[in-house]
Amino acid sequence: MTERPPAPDLRVRPAGHDDVPAVVALVESAYRGEASRGGWTTEADLLDGRRTDEAAVAAVVDAPDALVLLALDPADAGDDAAPVGCCELRRAGQDAYFGMFAVDPSRQGRGTGRALLAAAEAEAVRRWGAGALEMTVIAQRTDLVAWYERLGFRATGERRPFPYGDERFGVPRRDDLEFAVLRRPVARTA
Repeated sequence: MTERPPAPDLRVRPAGHDDVPAVVALVESAYRGEASRGGWTTEADLLDGRRTDEAAVAAVVDAPDALVLLALDPADAGDDAAPVGCCELRRAGQDAYFGMFAVDPSRQGRGTGRALLAAAEAEAVRRWGAGALEMTVIAQRTDLVAWYERLGFRATGERRPFPYGDERFGVPRRDDLEFAVLRRPVARTA
């Protein structure tokens, strides 16, 4: 078994409008195209096309009850360093929706995702008092669903349809895609 480097110390901050192009590039590199095959989160065998675009990311940045968190390597100087990870948090009633989770393929498997998830959970509790994180994952991504389950997420049994015909979400390579809804209670500290 290969020993992995320890989880990194990340700087985490909310994204602003100047960060939108870097967020789009990061998400695309983690999920679509040949660059995504450098990591294990690729959807390139399931979907062609784009995963997101600047308008969609800017809409999250502008939303009053949502934000994009950026993970920055502390070794990179300044807040303008390229992000090594990102995620979306959105208030969803008493919970928080967790999505657009991406880690640079060259940093996957080194604890960056776990560290960012922990920071996102803490931010959801701090901002909204969230009791749980909820997310959707393409159900056919059994390896990714299993990873989230190891982190405490559980399938709710709810399935949501894939938005076929809306190329903002990609161009499906198969006709059976759907989203599984996963939920994880947040860890509360006294």
